[in-house]
Amino acid sequence: MAHTKTNADALLKRVRRIAGQVAAIERAIEGDADCAQTLHLVAATRGALNGLLDEIVEDHIREHVARPSLSDAERAVGAEQVIEAFRRYSK
Repeated sequence: MAHTKTNADALLKRVRRIAGQVAAIERAIEGDADCAQTLHLVAATRGALNGLLDEIVEDHIREHVARPSLSDAERAVGAEQVIEAFRRYSK
């Protein structure tokens, strides 16, 4: 993901925020928090993960599928990588 270097700081901030959200879920479960509060924490974390996924997928498509200088074979590989990722995600 060398092309993400320009955006690495922003991506890492998102990942660290998500790690904090996961830690909050763990604390909520360990601390016997209200189930509604825990549900909100999980939903917020899922939203943050989806946002991260969206950003990385968009970057991948722009760099490995839509970039004009790519060959047809390179585009096919890039597209297949996105398809594989979404198959895993949807399981």
